[in-house]
Amino acid sequence: MPRKGITGHDEWVVVEALATALVALEQLPEKHQPRTHMEDIRKLLAHGREPAAVSLHLAQAKCRLFPNRNPLSIYEEYGINSDAYG
Repeated sequence: MPRKGITGHDEWVVVEALATALVALEQLPEKHQPRTHMEDIRKLLAHGREPAAVSLHLAQAKCRLFPNRNPLSIYEEYGINSDAYG
């Protein structure tokens, strides 16, 4: 069976990269944040996805970037409660 795209899961890789980039850019001091590009990244992330899926990708990205933070507090920051995902 041929793979779809280059890796077989190209869309997932791109979404994870965009979410990670957005969370990283949000950590910059406000005057250094490229707001226009960040808004474009948000649009790319949201295109064709449920808002809850976007929130989940962003929360997962933040957990990866800040492994010492409490993951549950990060998920709650993005509107995801522990009841929703076990």
